[in-house]
Amino acid sequence: MSEIAPSDVTLVLTTAPSAEVAETVVERLLEGGLIACANMVPGVRSLYRWQGQIRRDDEVLVLMKSTGAAYDRLEAALAEMHPYDVPEIVAVPLSEGLAPYLSWVMAEVGGSDE
Repeated sequence: MSEIAPSDVTLVLTTAPSAEVAETVVERLLEGGLIACANMVPGVRSLYRWQGQIRRDDEVLVLMKSTGAAYDRLEAALAEMHPYDVPEIVAVPLSEGLAPYLSWVMAEVGGSDE
């Protein structure tokens, strides 16, 4: 097996209006092989400007581990199933990581555009 570069693995963040919605989305992405795992962090308070007004919402932060190669498919699937009109979907390539963990993420997601 070739060596995995940390930048091949991507951390993708989104928010959800509830734990139930977050879990449903994560399960569908796992079943589709688009992410290796996700952490759901409840109790996030989001303040943001939307349509000219400042909004405040309680949300669940979702941290998903995927690959750069799978990102476009992940983004499309997440945007389609997400309940928000404009969901937060951002990706952060990793600069460092434990090699066995990175290999596991790559193996779970596949790491290629099939």
